[in-house]
Amino acid sequence: MCDENGATAIEYGLIAALIAVASITAMKGLGNQLKTTFNTTSSQMSAANAAA
Repeated sequence: MCDENGATAIEYGLIAALIAVASITAMKGLGNQLKTTFNTTSSQMSAANAAA
């Protein structure tokens, strides 16, 4: 029989790396969307405050 522990560890490492890259990409997109939302809200609140 062949010892496959090393191959299994490498496969798990590759899966973890893929998940990490996907997570980072998703978080960057979400971060940009949140930044836009907060900037829009801030602008609208400033305009409402100036009008009052």
